Amino acid sequence: MKPTSIRSVILASSVGTLIEWYDFYIFGSLATVIANQFFPKTNPTAALLSTLATFAAGFIVRPFGALVFGRLGDLIGRKYTFLLTLIIMGASTFAIGLIPSYENIGVFAPIIILILRLLQGLALGGEYGGAATYVAEHAPANRRGYFTSWIQTTATLGLFLSLGIILITRNSLDSDTAKSIAKFNEWGWRIPFLLSIVLVGVSIYIRLKMKESPLFAKLKDEGKTSVNPLKESFAHRGNLKMVLLALFGATMGQGVVWYTGQFYAQSFIENVCKIDFEQSRTILIWAILFATPFFVVFGKWSDKVGRKWIMLTGMFLAIVTYRPLFDQLFAISDTDTKRELITRKEINTKLIPISNTGNSLRTVTSTRHYKEGIRLVEIKTDTLYAEPGKVTLRPDIRTSKLLNDGNYRWMIIIVFIMILYVTMVYGPIAAFLVELFPTKIRYTSMSLPYHIGNGVFGGLTPFIATLLTTIYTGDRLVGLYYPIIIAAVCLIIGVLYVSNKIDPNVND
Repeated sequence: MKPTSIRSVILASSVGTLIEWYDFYIFGSLATVIANQFFPKTNPTAALLSTLATFAAGFIVRPFGALVFGRLGDLIGRKYTFLLTLIIMGASTFAIGLIPSYENIGVFAPIIILILRLLQGLALGGEYGGAATYVAEHAPANRRGYFTSWIQTTATLGLFLSLGIILITRNSLDSDTAKSIAKFNEWGWRIPFLLSIVLVGVSIYIRLKMKESPLFAKLKDEGKTSVNPLKESFAHRGNLKMVLLALFGATMGQGVVWYTGQFYAQSFIENVCKIDFEQSRTILIWAILFATPFFVVFGKWSDKVGRKWIMLTGMFLAIVTYRPLFDQLFAISDTDTKRELITRKEINTKLIPISNTGNSLRTVTSTRHYKEGIRLVEIKTDTLYAEPGKVTLRPDIRTSKLLNDGNYRWMIIIVFIMILYVTMVYGPIAAFLVELFPTKIRYTSMSLPYHIGNGVFGGLTPFIATLLTTIYTGDRLVGLYYPIIIAAVCLIIGVLYVSNKIDPNVND
């Protein structure tokens, strides 16, 4: 295939896949805001866990999407199948931006959110396998790792895009920063969801101009397409063995490394380290920006040395360094070990009238400065009633920490290291999966282990890790045991049973 042609294939596939990842991850990026909108506010921790559980539900149904759309992709073709998944994803994401809050429609709010989240998961279950297969079947056999690695960048870039649009929206709703943040938390959070309909429209236009993959078109012309992709993928012992090996020897470990290095890292920095909302997002944005090129580096390298050892090395490094890295994140932000500058302590009190009630909100902002470059900001909010005898509500207390440049850069470096592990396990895996299965059942066969590994094992990481920290409060790093154990099991199976032999033409 001509270079210009393969570039256009990668561009058309990547744009759509990036937008689907954006749609899928915008929910997780706004978990703390969504928790306040669609769940009761009486227990913030329970609301956050409910939001993370809803977020995880989208991952759990991804394997079902893989089965449904994988079968369609192997029966009617790659192009129209992942065009359909794009439309479902875009419509679901747009609809989330229109749902009334819990205060307006009560329990229906979280129910509708859950349904739309499940639709998102089904759509993504069919998207990735189609895009990776489509690019791989256009690429030269000896350069599949390099060309499919561009598709691998889209998941991280989708997260990058979601974080960027959130920050831009959050800071542009009002010239006054405090008012802009308040408006974002009240209604501005909907804008990133509603914006997706424009992005999806552009991608649909691009994808309509795509042609079917040459390998699948050849099979179709010869009448050799699969009659029953599900049966051929999972009822035949030899192919089922490859599906299980792909899951337990590669994608399971890759999934937990991906979601620990990006999603749980962000959750840990915001909810455990208590770093300021904006700083916690920009730390991840910078780390993603610096690490993303390594998806292509490791994908290209895998064409020369094989996929296996690059992926397993990434898992091994994650296993042995996660606890020290997360411990260092906490140490940077731990004000209990810092020396306070008493002379720099600041207290600011504001009264904000509540419309048509005569009551007002009182906010007391206390700022403590530390010699090690941290500002601890504590905001207490309670209600002052105009009528005597009313019971004052329990104060709402919010704490955040602002880092100086040195601490901020050090956190970026730590998160960059974790995302570097992500690029090692994720960059070569599309080519690895494509080459395990024959063309006529490739879409179905590769999609299922990928989405179980990523959707179930990986996607549950933020929820399980956060849940563990609420149960075992004595160890702030207890949540890391889940990804470490899963990655260790996958590493052992991968070392013993996954082949490193490169034979890209074997299933064509």
